[in-house]
Amino acid sequence: MSDQPQMPDLSSLMAQAQEMVSAQQEAAEVEFTGQSGGGAVQVTVTGGFEFLSIDISPEAVEAGDAEMLGDLVLAAINDGMRQANEAQQSAMGGLDLGNLGGLLGGE
Repeated sequence: MSDQPQMPDLSSLMAQAQEMVSAQQEAAEVEFTGQSGGGAVQVTVTGGFEFLSIDISPEAVEAGDAEMLGDLVLAAINDGMRQANEAQQSAMGGLDLGNLGGLLGGE
């Protein structure tokens, strides 16, 4: 038995990387709607983290509380970003990076 780490199968790693890229590209095209205030503020963001729209109900504006409205917008943005981030993480979930250490000179 040799004490040297076994080199990963480069073609397998390349195939996994291509699958990950494809999955990330697909996830980047999906739209997510973050919301807050029971839907009073809605933010649409893609899985590629591009913001498409912010919708604010007239009732939220009529309340006249600018600080609350700002908080609602931030909460909706964070909700949309969380959803997009989860989609990206899910897209990367199938890639096994465990053997890259040997390829990159690590242990």
